[in-house]
Amino acid sequence: MTHTPIPVTLLTGFLGAGKTTLLNHLLAEAGERIVVIENEFGPVSIDSELLIRERDELVEMTNGCLCCTIRGDLSRHLHSLYQRRRDGELAFTRLVIETTGLADPTPIAQTFFSDDTLAEAYALDGVLAVVDAVHGEQQLDGHLVARKQAGFADRLLISKTDLVDEASLEHLGARLAAINSQAGQHRLVQGRIAPALAFGVRGFHLDENLLRPATGERNLSFRPAATRSFADDIAALHLAHDGPLDLARISAFMNRLVEQHAEQLLRYKGVLAIAGEPRRLVFQGVHRITGFDYGREWQDDETPRCDIVLIGQQLPADAIRAEFAACLA
Repeated sequence: MTHTPIPVTLLTGFLGAGKTTLLNHLLAEAGERIVVIENEFGPVSIDSELLIRERDELVEMTNGCLCCTIRGDLSRHLHSLYQRRRDGELAFTRLVIETTGLADPTPIAQTFFSDDTLAEAYALDGVLAVVDAVHGEQQLDGHLVARKQAGFADRLLISKTDLVDEASLEHLGARLAAINSQAGQHRLVQGRIAPALAFGVRGFHLDENLLRPATGERNLSFRPAATRSFADDIAALHLAHDGPLDLARISAFMNRLVEQHAEQLLRYKGVLAIAGEPRRLVFQGVHRITGFDYGREWQDDETPRCDIVLIGQQLPADAIRAEFAACLA
């Protein structure tokens, strides 16, 4: 029987941004059995009206979902949950991990790629970052982890939008786009979001839609990277070329890039045309962990092109652009 990996959503955001409020709405409306891991020290913060009983570290909710608070090694808990599901002890269709507000999401995401068993058992679907519209600018100014959360996200969910004016929202949106041009932005009111916008993101799937929103997505704003500078140390860098690249040269470029800047690179992804190869090459990575695959062939009415997006901290943009230019086939 073919095994279907369990989809995982990573919910992140700075302290007080509204992660738990959003999560409570999702649990109430999702219509499926979800396990929630709260990566926190302290009591479970899921809405008490949804809780019916607690057993072992797992909290069962009125809608059939489950919640557990992690106070130890995440990997061990993931293995345990998967085994209990296989043994028929637990029944669930999706996993949501809510991180502490001070957590860098990168090592949590890496857990699903660095362990072969977990990589087969789970599929990281997407990273959602909740950004506080009232305090977001101040938090981005003062906390590197807030900038990392925004830079790593597949979706940027702006909370408390009813408490600020449109000009403030536009400025925050433009700043977030400069940090992460690939993440769709969605404005929340009182933490409400449709499950369809939170799930099925496919942020870590290797396909040709890697660098653009899926067709038919609603209530999401995808912005180009801002032309003005916000002086943030984390920013998106877009490398583009109309036409194919030499495979050996672009491989050497990417190897050097990862070797020299792995710790600075939060996420990177690309869709490439390769000289002499009819199919497009798709790749993405997190720090030193990289995956790639060949996609469908370029069609006669398509112009083969190359696009790479790097999201990182204090990347030497001019030097990287110069090295990329040397890869032109």
